[in-house]
Amino acid sequence: MKGLFKGLFIWILLGAFILLAYNFLFTETSFYGNITISYTEFLERIERGEIKEILIEGKKVSGKLANGKDFITYILPEDRELFSLLREKGVKINVRPESQSSWITTFLISWLPFIVLIFLWLLFMKQMQPGNKPFSFAKSRARMIKGGESKVTFKDVAGVDEAKEELQEVVEFLKNPQKFTRLGARIPKGILLVGPPGTGKTLLAKAIAGEAGVPFFSISGSDFVEMFVGVGAARVRDLFSQAKQHAPCIIFIDEIDAVGRMRGAGLGGGHDEREQTLNQLLVEMDGFDTAEGIVVIAATNRPDILDPALLRPGRFDRQVIVPPPDVNGRYAILKLYAEKFKVAPGTDLMAIAKSTPGFTGANLENLMNEAALCAARKGKEYIELEDLEEAKDKILMGKERRGMALSEEEKKIIAYHEAGHALVAHFLPDPDPVHKISIIPRGQALGVTQQLPLDDRHIYTEDYLLKKITVLLGGRVSEETVFKKLSTGARDDLKRATQIAKRMICEFGMSKYLGPLTYGKSEEPIFLGKEMFQIKDYSEETARIIDQETREIITSCYEKAREIILQHLDKLHLIAKTLLEEETIDAERFKLLLQGT
Repeated sequence: MKGLFKGLFIWILLGAFILLAYNFLFTETSFYGNITISYTEFLERIERGEIKEILIEGKKVSGKLANGKDFITYILPEDRELFSLLREKGVKINVRPESQSSWITTFLISWLPFIVLIFLWLLFMKQMQPGNKPFSFAKSRARMIKGGESKVTFKDVAGVDEAKEELQEVVEFLKNPQKFTRLGARIPKGILLVGPPGTGKTLLAKAIAGEAGVPFFSISGSDFVEMFVGVGAARVRDLFSQAKQHAPCIIFIDEIDAVGRMRGAGLGGGHDEREQTLNQLLVEMDGFDTAEGIVVIAATNRPDILDPALLRPGRFDRQVIVPPPDVNGRYAILKLYAEKFKVAPGTDLMAIAKSTPGFTGANLENLMNEAALCAARKGKEYIELEDLEEAKDKILMGKERRGMALSEEEKKIIAYHEAGHALVAHFLPDPDPVHKISIIPRGQALGVTQQLPLDDRHIYTEDYLLKKITVLLGGRVSEETVFKKLSTGARDDLKRATQIAKRMICEFGMSKYLGPLTYGKSEEPIFLGKEMFQIKDYSEETARIIDQETREIITSCYEKAREIILQHLDKLHLIAKTLLEEETIDAERFKLLLQGT
């Protein structure tokens, strides 16, 4: 990009120089100068003796005035009285034949600016396009991997076994299409991989091409859209034209929501460049037969904003969900990355898999890379479990800020705050185990209490949400109980607790007063792709009940946390004292402290 702007700047300077040269060379100038005076003034100045010498070229007269200034004017050649007046006043007369412009000069004057501008435009477009070919901007920018060149197979993909099984049909079809066509079956024309970022959608598409051994065309949705009208549609046509020449093959369009958003939504008109590109894509997907062996695979994490015509049968008629991996999937991914990184033999990867719920494959790869950097800084030969734990803490909670200066009173308040969270979390029935307590500032937090669930959760009960709120309020209750005053340290806890309580009432139908209804509708403009505001679709009386019930939930959980803190006050002091001394307490140390050892 830097080279592009540099080249553009050079061509702009060159164009300016050529235009200046043209202006200098082809603008009319005289022998003496180019200050134009009227013919009447010219005669008056001769009468006053202010002109001493002139040059006559046809109808043009130039010369120098008595004050030293140059001038130019035009005369009638048949004006004989003028020459008598010139001789009478003693003006020196120089005569030169009128210059006749050649056809070359005329051509340059008339067409040179246009030639220069066209030349500069061609050079600019040549620099912008890959391969430096003029007019190649209408060519597809898809990168083709020839059949057999892709080394990625299903063995390199872990944690998404169900998606792999579903995509195995595509591989079988590309290898042996007669197996399906002899029964009249057809393979889906398009397969849409749907899942959060980092779950391995692109890797799955490459694995299909690697397993089938067919050419693989890879392009991003944003590569179709250009500032020139019609370029996106031309690139779509060129992409499918290339695919037909290399069939059987796979076309992979990453982030298809960049070009496949619902038509008619947004600020633009109905015929903008993106919609023309989408229309061409729809036509092309209808225009080829699956017997040709072309399979279109696309990936997105926003299937809700795609145009319905794109998802109908005959186009992207199969959606494959690629979810974040469960604990066994995370373990399989970590084992896969352990073969690429130097991990110490015997490292308990299952412990890391259990402690990273919600991590995607990309997150786990980043975790392994951070652990490798950590081990390298310490001069180790292998990545050990403590390096993985340190990398996990850095990703989840941020980098330690040991240089942050905190007063003794602030440290004490933070210690009791985190001890309150941990104590309430432990003594609630059926809790998520406390994994780590720390008063070392990390990221924007001054302290942290980390709980890790025993299993991945997909639904949350009312009881679990109330426990979550109670744990969040444990820090505030601890501060109030010990110091008899409040601080701003619980600001984020109170915000999260209130959000959970309000969602229980308005979204999850867990209200004892309002019943199993939802309140408040999110307005989500498709062209922005982001929730902007909440529409209040309920009465003021309902709003009052929502506020009242939210307050009741928070108050009830607050009292429950207070009850636990007062019941185990001695353990609260012990945990806080240990935190002030050791700064960090892990799960085993926490259990020993609760046992009084």
